[in-house]
Formats: sequence, structure tokens, C-alpha cells
Amino acid sequence: MSQLWHQMNNPLLYAIPVFLVFVIIEAVVLRVHDFGEVTGYEVADVRTSISMGAVSLVSLFLLELVSLVAFVFLWTYLAPWHIRADVWWSWVLLIVAVDFAWYCNHRFSHRVRIGWAGHQAHHSSEHFNLSTALRQKWNPWSEGLFWIPLPLLGFEPWMIYPAFSINLIYQFFTHTEVVDRLPRPVEFVFNTPSHHRVHHASDQQYLDTNYGGILILWDRIFGTFQAELHRPTYGLTKPVNTHNLLELEYHEYSNIIDDVRSARGLRNKLGYVFGPPGWRPERSREKTRGTPDHGMNRLSRPEQAAP
Repeated sequence: MSQLWHQMNNPLLYAIPVFLVFVIIEAVVLRVHDFGEVTGYEVADVRTSISMGAVSLVSLFLLELVSLVAFVFLWTYLAPWHIRADVWWSWVLLIVAVDFAWYCNHRFSHRVRIGWAGHQAHHSSEHFNLSTALRQKWNPWSEGLFWIPLPLLGFEPWMIYPAFSINLIYQFFTHTEVVDRLPRPVEFVFNTPSHHRVHHASDQQYLDTNYGGILILWDRIFGTFQAELHRPTYGLTKPVNTHNLLELEYHEYSNIIDDVRSARGLRNKLGYVFGPPGWRPERSREKTRGTPDHGMNRLSRPEQAAP
């Protein structure tokens, strides 16, 4: 067990006290200084975010435990070469690779409904502050899928977890309205609070943009970048209006099950699972236009009909 813990030792655990200290500092700053439209902390919202974050640590540990076994097999028997872990450049390469995997997974989580069902919990707060970063999902299965190429590229499996933790620690500090735009070279290369505010917006022009974790370059390369033009409206476009943790984490899975049960034909059933959030069959959309169904009332993205 001690060897296993050494392999999975996660810097994220040691960052938690730092997160809480910065949450307190930001709350005090927002209370003391006037930032215009920026609102302060709401106790119920913060309590919900911290609770969701605490449980997510357990699910993340389970993901790492299961994936480590699978990745060791892939690395040992299928990787064409092995990259040394004791040289600095291998860590730089891995952090960049993990960040690209994050971009791909993050984009998947917004554009495929089964992925969005898990990720939407992170976007459910109508506030945007450092405590919002702690509002994490309890079912991080998709991360494991997008990490699969990493051991196949030769990175030692145990290295993936601290590299991913570095990514999450960086992203914590992008969840704030206290920091305005940073110098232009920084804004061009890195994900910043300005970029991430756009990502958390429910405004139509901001939806489904700025998926980057550490680097915003991925969004610029793949056409998903959007600059901050005005202060965003945060949260889901169809708010869930609850602090119930189970409802926040799992209501969209329930909606998917209901839609699949009511759908006719395999194509429509699969569309409700693997189509974009808000997908509905064309014929059904024509019949119910202007009268959203029960699922659409809770989705965060506009409806998208089948082609």
C-alpha cells in the first residue's frame, strides 16, 4: 500500500489548505472593496461548492486507482518506448500533453450530452469566484478515457496524476472576477481569469468556448476561442435552482434516461446520449417548437436538432 500511495501521491491534496486560504482572502477583498457589478460570496453557494469538491476527491482517487492498473499494463506491454521520469523535459512534455488531453476532454464534456451530464455540475453556480473552482463533478470517468494515449506515448503512469494535479491547481486561480486582464502576451498564450469567465458564461455568444486548462492556445488553434467582451452572466441557461448535491450532480443523467425511454428507434435513443446537449429528433422538434420538454428546462445549452 505504501508503494501504491507513492505512485498516486497527489499534489492536489496538499493544495487544499491553500485553496481555502485564498477563498477567504478573496471573500474579504470582495467585502471590503467595491468591484462594481461583481457580487460577493453567498454562504449557501460556497457551502455547496466545498461539499461537492470534498466528495469529488474520493471519486478522483477511485479513478486514479482503477486507471493506474490499466495504464501500467498499456505502458508495459504496448508503449513503443518509455520516456524517462528523471529528466526535466519529460515533465514539461507531459504537462503539455495532459493539458491537450484536458482540452479534448473538456470540449467533449460540453459537446456530447453524456459528458455534459457529469460536467454541468461545475457550471451550476450563478456566482464566479474561487469557491466555484471547488464545485467539481463526482463522476470523472471521461478523464480516464482521454488519458489513455499518455502511457501509450511512453509516459510512466504514475506521472500522469501529479501532472493533472498541476493542471487543476492552475485552473483554481482562473475562477475569479477580482483579476482583470493580464498583459497581452500572457492572455495570448495562457488561460486567464478573463478567458475562463467567458467559459462559465451562459450568454449565447460565449457558449461552448475557451476549453483550455493551462494554455488557451488550443482554443486559438482549434477555433473555440472567445475574448471577453462584457461581464458574463454565470450559470446554466436553464438554472436548476437548488443546492441539493444529488440533484446538482445527477439530474441530467436522469433526464437522459427519461429521454431514451421515450425515444423511438435506436438512432434517436443514441442521439439523446451521444448528441450535443439539447439534441432532439427533427420531427419531435417541429412538433414541440416553443414548448421545451422537461429535459430542455434543465440543460445549459440551446436545443440542437438532428441534421
